[in-house]
Amino acid sequence: LSLRASCQRLRQARAVADRQRAGLFPSLDATAGAERQESDSAGATAFSSGRSTRDTTFSAGLSASYEVDLWGRVQSLSEAEALRASATLADYQAAAISLSGEIASTWFQLVEQRAQRALAETQLKTNQTVLTVIESRFATGQSGSADVLRQRQLVSASGERRSSIAGEVSVLQHQLAVLLGRSPGQASLPDSKSLPLLPPLPDTGVPADLVQRRPDLQQDWRLIQAADQDVAAAISNRFPRISIDASFSSQANDASDLFDNWLATLAGNLLVPLVDGGQRRAEVRRTEAALEALIQEYGQAVLTAIREIEDALAREQQQTRSLESLEEQIQYADTAYRQLRNQYLNGAVSYIEVLNALQDRQELQRAVLNTRQQLLTTRVMLYRAIAGRIDTPQTLKTAETAESKKP
Repeated sequence: LSLRASCQRLRQARAVADRQRAGLFPSLDATAGAERQESDSAGATAFSSGRSTRDTTFSAGLSASYEVDLWGRVQSLSEAEALRASATLADYQAAAISLSGEIASTWFQLVEQRAQRALAETQLKTNQTVLTVIESRFATGQSGSADVLRQRQLVSASGERRSSIAGEVSVLQHQLAVLLGRSPGQASLPDSKSLPLLPPLPDTGVPADLVQRRPDLQQDWRLIQAADQDVAAAISNRFPRISIDASFSSQANDASDLFDNWLATLAGNLLVPLVDGGQRRAEVRRTEAALEALIQEYGQAVLTAIREIEDALAREQQQTRSLESLEEQIQYADTAYRQLRNQYLNGAVSYIEVLNALQDRQELQRAVLNTRQQLLTTRVMLYRAIAGRIDTPQTLKTAETAESKKP
């Protein structure tokens, strides 16, 4: 829904640009009217019934006005609004990219939590199986009561973790439904429980070249261009302005004679700023300062965009190494757990060593799922940092085509 609201703001900006563009052309108004008057004949009084007459008068006219754009003031204002409309289109593109990235990140979190829930159920069954073995050994006097209590505590913790994950799954489903513009619980989501493999790293090239494709930076650049046109309009406003008004009118008692006798008036007005207390000069300084501020903000935005690309690349490299390390640790933890379990069954080690090995292995399994999800989310961040224009609804394609034809 927020994206649809952004689309409506784009329509508003285009309407404002069209309204401002209308100032480049003359305005023409037409008037028409009819008036009926009744009057008594000569000699009639208020107490006598004189003969009344009815006169009908028809009128029609045209009036036009036009400002001669000597210094380009009107043209500058029109171009400024057109650039702001283009900036709003880029804002819509940026909102679409941001929304799609947020949906993807939330979806990966949901799939990861589903996988964590499935893992929690598997770990719970494993812990229950181990508890059965320990209780059997306790019944025969081969294990102490402390071993049984520790394993029961682990079983209880596994059940609580499964319930907590189920609640998190519901929360993420609600978040994803709202992002899709639907009521929580009403969205039909795929029942996926496995995270996808990470695709190959895109060819990022030079970050400074990539950031120029970003809609948010294109929006900032269009606003700079619009502010530059505002400066030009403010400077032109200090010079004389010429406006021309023309009117044509006719009046007759018969509609057929209405256009026989036209009265025409043509007038020209010259507005020359003489004394305004420095108002126009101050407006020029204000627009110049606003332009300079936008330029500085644009430079900062470019630096931030480059940093986001570099951060995403560095973070992905670190997370990739962490994932490789965790997978290697799981292999060691599996081997250690099997050996310690066999030794415990043979009475060579205490149960606390087996319990620690079991908990370490299960924590590593959960960490692998979480790291894979973080790696996918980091890739989404990288795609958002280097994303360019995306497909938009058919109602917006006309404007995009027009923008692409501009020099």
